[in-house]
Amino acid sequence: MKSKNLSDKILQSVQSKGFKYIELPSVIETSHIVQRSGESFRKFIFSFIDQTGNELCLRPDLTIASCLRYLDNNLKGKEKIFYSGQAYRKSPDKKNSIIRNQIGFEIIGSNDEKNDDKEIINTSIKSLKDLKYSSGILTIGNVEIFNLLISKLDIPKRWKLRLTRHFWREDYFNDLLKRLETNSDVDPTIVEVDKRRYLKMLKDNQSSIIAGRTLKEILERFDKKIKDPRRTSKGRNISKIIKEFLKIKCPIDKAGYVLNKFFKKHKINLIVDQKYFPISKNRISKLNVFFSTSFGRQLEYYTGMVFKIDIKLNSKIMNCCNGGRYDKLIFDLGSKKQIPAVGAAFNLNY
Repeated sequence: MKSKNLSDKILQSVQSKGFKYIELPSVIETSHIVQRSGESFRKFIFSFIDQTGNELCLRPDLTIASCLRYLDNNLKGKEKIFYSGQAYRKSPDKKNSIIRNQIGFEIIGSNDEKNDDKEIINTSIKSLKDLKYSSGILTIGNVEIFNLLISKLDIPKRWKLRLTRHFWREDYFNDLLKRLETNSDVDPTIVEVDKRRYLKMLKDNQSSIIAGRTLKEILERFDKKIKDPRRTSKGRNISKIIKEFLKIKCPIDKAGYVLNKFFKKHKINLIVDQKYFPISKNRISKLNVFFSTSFGRQLEYYTGMVFKIDIKLNSKIMNCCNGGRYDKLIFDLGSKKQIPAVGAAFNLNY
């Protein structure tokens, strides 16, 4: 796909669907990346200090550059845009290129979520027409369903936050499940000390102020903390439910049935309508379509529907397109409110 001719054809295909071409800045403020991804991401970016003392970096991601453009230009309402260019990111694997050539397209600021999701996926599929591939797989996931599952589980709020926040960090997430199974994060000695403090403070004046909070407020927090430790059997069962959920993979037309069967089995108050998914056919063009609950990991800013397209080209399996919904990204970058956004990008590095 290094052919400029093929790249031009993809661009023309996207443009024919009503997307407007835009230019994106190659350099952005490092703080935008670090604030969203954390200091640990710094080792992957190419940064420098400009003449005014600001830290800048080469864009490591075209989606972030596009969302910053929407935010910095104070744009309002719906935009259908597309762009092409290079993203620059270091890799621990020396075989990987530090330059990623991409074509991306997005729908930003529209509240027509389901139709926008369909349009992004259909545009991606139709843009494949000039690729001489023999077969392929379209995998669809949904981060929102995972978050809804976690919200319904009988575990402390802090655990719900941990599991949803670290869903994309697979190794760390698995470590969290191990801790959940064994209660290894709960120190029984500290729990007993907290109980004794709690009983002692109950006898004191509830309206007295300690470190800016009333004793009553402190005791309410203590009460939650004391109840926080879980029985090992409960933690083990919750971990089992999560692991079973993440193994679900089926043809897309069975997604609603399989998920609802799982929810009913574990007495979880959730129902998913088959219409919830952007595609209902198991085969589109030369692509078999599957739903996977575990897909969406390592894609840290996605919030809802996610998808990828893998194709067989010249006897090799290649990932050519990835996309999804990222409704919180522009807010995380500094917007005062959440702005809906969904998009996809073609990888041109093969």
